[in-house]
Amino acid sequence: MWPCGRDPMMLIEALGSALLGLVLAGVAAHRLSHRLPNRSLVLATGTAGALFGAFVTHTALDPGNILLILLGATVVSVASLSLLLRPSGRLRRSATA
Repeated sequence: MWPCGRDPMMLIEALGSALLGLVLAGVAAHRLSHRLPNRSLVLATGTAGALFGAFVTHTALDPGNILLILLGATVVSVASLSLLLRPSGRLRRSATA
């Protein structure tokens, strides 16, 4: 029996989703460094988004679906990272505005 009655799959889900979020954030920080803020903020946001996505997916679905939980972690991590993006160039204003 595991300490506190926890299932080892929950630990694997949490560590896997945190690692997935960290990798996604690292790739985004490398590829889009000119459009993202501070690298440490990007890495923290990606990891936290993945952990939150795994939690929500784990709560909503059967806990045994590790692939679906990691997919939910990926979706929420990418969505969180997309909120940090800044516009790439100058914003154009229309003549009527």
